Amino acid sequence: MSSSSMFVIFMILASFFTVSVTAHFTPCSEPFVLLSRRNHLKKCKKLTTLEAEFAWEIITDHQIEIMFGKRLHANLGWLAWGVNPGKMPQMVGTRAIIGIIYTDGSTFIDTYNITRDTKMGCKLEPTKFNGIAQNEVEFHNMSMEYINELDFFTIQARVILPSAAYNITKLNHVWQIGYGVEGTEPKQHPTILQNADSTETINLKTENGGHVGRHVNYMRAVHGILSILGWGTFLPVGAIIARYLEYPVESFRYCKFCLHVSCQITGYILGTSGWILGLYLGNLSKFYIFRTHRLYSMFIFAFATLQALALFLKPKKSDEYRKNWNMYHHFLGYALLAVISINIFNGIGILKPEVIWRRAYIGILIAFAVIVTVLEIYTWKKFKCNAKSTTSVLDGTTATALAVPQPRP
Repeated sequence: MSSSSMFVIFMILASFFTVSVTAHFTPCSEPFVLLSRRNHLKKCKKLTTLEAEFAWEIITDHQIEIMFGKRLHANLGWLAWGVNPGKMPQMVGTRAIIGIIYTDGSTFIDTYNITRDTKMGCKLEPTKFNGIAQNEVEFHNMSMEYINELDFFTIQARVILPSAAYNITKLNHVWQIGYGVEGTEPKQHPTILQNADSTETINLKTENGGHVGRHVNYMRAVHGILSILGWGTFLPVGAIIARYLEYPVESFRYCKFCLHVSCQITGYILGTSGWILGLYLGNLSKFYIFRTHRLYSMFIFAFATLQALALFLKPKKSDEYRKNWNMYHHFLGYALLAVISINIFNGIGILKPEVIWRRAYIGILIAFAVIVTVLEIYTWKKFKCNAKSTTSVLDGTTATALAVPQPRP
């Protein structure tokens, strides 16, 4: 890979990391700021997932007023916010308040203990905590509200934290959104990455939050960038060079093979690096498996490797089966490009990054489509012109031969 290519890739990754770190400290939306001020809560932040927002006010080192809110895109569902006394913020062990919205517009709010049985799908029922005497959190003044003019659902409470189990400078808090309800039982939330990553360790005094999976998010972004650059950009460029370079840029026809191989090798190295990183991320995913994305990626790596081996296994021009091999190589390459595009969109759907990701890749595909269309038209015109020239030459040769007097027998 050339130094210029490495520099471009480095700048892309560096710019993404800068944007990611900046986005981590995104302030609250204007509607939520208005709500928090109305409830005398001075501190506010937009949480890292689910488009949720969180506001709070410290009363003492062991008492806080909180408000958690989000826009819901359905008239049935639930919101949850809680704290976890463990070493890591996670769902299991969380003491939560859950507010439920019913189809008739009524609401219900209560406290729940999230256990391993809950994760396994067992029924989740309201739980009363024993309070400070048992080193348990207490929730008081719980309420749920829908603000019609702002289209916002919120849950609010005063939280009393026992000093033995909680520290407001390093508080593990968890939030969640779901859309299934049966009575007072909230049903399981979706299992996409946004829901799985809805945890954070926050310092309520400084407003700084340390998302537990931040480095994992960076690796996911690198995985996506490498896959888009390798599988989704360099491989198609190599295919375009192999098919079209001979006619439009005839002066480069003799280095067509070298350019084609260079693009394919660069794409294979970048794509394989992203694939290996994806395998590592898959092993970190204890609670979710994306089978379709994984199957597509296995197919892409296996057949891309087979295509790369053509550099060593390609038959000679004198071999009888060279034509059949070319047909197989071309067909497999085009099929591979189609699967790559499908899987990249599948991966973007899983990660749910900024909308610029999807737009950027769609822009790449549109650019390829325009280039291929123009080159295809030019190639066919060139082919027809060459065919006419050949026919004219042959016709002229035949006419000359007929005009030559034939010797008498």
